[in-house]
Amino acid sequence: MDVQRKLAILADAAKYDASCASSGTEKRDSRDGKGLGSTAPGMGICHSYAPDGRCISLLKVLLTNACNYDCLYCVNRASSNVPRARFTVDEVVQLTLDFYRRNYIEGLFLSSGIIRSADYTMEQIVEVARRLREEHHFRGYIHLKTIPEADDALISKAGRYADRLSINIEVPEEQSLAALAPEKNVRAIRRTMGRLRLKLDEAKEARTAPSRAKPPRFAPAGQSTQMIVGADAATDQTILDTSANLYGSYNLKRVYYSAFSPIPDSSRALPLQAPPLIREHRLYQADWLMRFYGFDAGEIIDPSAGMLSLEIDPKLAWALRHRERFPLDVNRASREDLLRVPGFGRKAVERIIATRRHSAIRSMDLARLHIPRNKALPFIVLSDHRPTPHLLDSARLAERFRPKAQQLGFGF
Repeated sequence: MDVQRKLAILADAAKYDASCASSGTEKRDSRDGKGLGSTAPGMGICHSYAPDGRCISLLKVLLTNACNYDCLYCVNRASSNVPRARFTVDEVVQLTLDFYRRNYIEGLFLSSGIIRSADYTMEQIVEVARRLREEHHFRGYIHLKTIPEADDALISKAGRYADRLSINIEVPEEQSLAALAPEKNVRAIRRTMGRLRLKLDEAKEARTAPSRAKPPRFAPAGQSTQMIVGADAATDQTILDTSANLYGSYNLKRVYYSAFSPIPDSSRALPLQAPPLIREHRLYQADWLMRFYGFDAGEIIDPSAGMLSLEIDPKLAWALRHRERFPLDVNRASREDLLRVPGFGRKAVERIIATRRHSAIRSMDLARLHIPRNKALPFIVLSDHRPTPHLLDSARLAERFRPKAQQLGFGF
């Protein structure tokens, strides 16, 4: 099989892995003429290899889509009837260099099915990164998938060459993983996450310690994970509780949510239809509230429902359930309270705090602060605006924000 055919198979096989953002790594470039490539920290770009020949930011491929494991939700599972391919280490290295020189990519995202053993697979993945770094002096971004059962020495070696490491938790509940992916072990996954955190913490301490010696490098962009949404019966509350635990226990950079996609010849244990994509979107919004807006996982979702509303965003839904906390005086409220106002983003809150030091904020200032008036005005008090009490208490307030009904067609 030629490399082009392998690329078509293995780039397509990698599309289900969402956890490959390139933000947060250290700054490197090759302007001194001694290396190849660069990183652009903080960009948070989306990456995929397109069928029309365009590679967007990262070359995102599997080393192989052959796999010893038979995870029911995975199109590359051992029992799946799909074309199989396998890159050699040299082929991945050369593809990465060629694509970079053509200005198609800025780095590499590499994962793999499990072949022979976890150690053998991890060894092959690490060898790609080692050759890029040591033999070709590649300074672009590298993200490697970690095999949970692999030897600790291989994990350490991977962190030496990669910018980010990730290991997928797959589903939020242990019993679901046992049913859908019997070869995988939640404890092994979490144990590896714990080892990664210890190594990341050690590297961080070494960087801050007063020493003339250069500290050892270990995955400067941290670690991330991914959960499949809709493959089991887990509620959104369970998913967010698991994410909060992962953030707190392992200091993850990101938890990615991937809506389950039905696959050919799938097991009867899996749902016949994919969940609505808006559910994945709402989980990302709720995740953002936990990470940047001071919300706890237990307060975002209505306890009686267990699921996020698909019609309105999580912050607005929270505000409608806690109307006793509004209206909020924008010119006096604390930063923490302002972050809970619907329509107020983090940057908008910083602008509000900076502006009100010099002058009172009026309704006409909302547009300049990039705040949607219709969403925010029912919940705030300004120097020239106060919502009428009956508006905030009215049952019709929620209806004001729900999407308008649309006439359904016949699809032809």
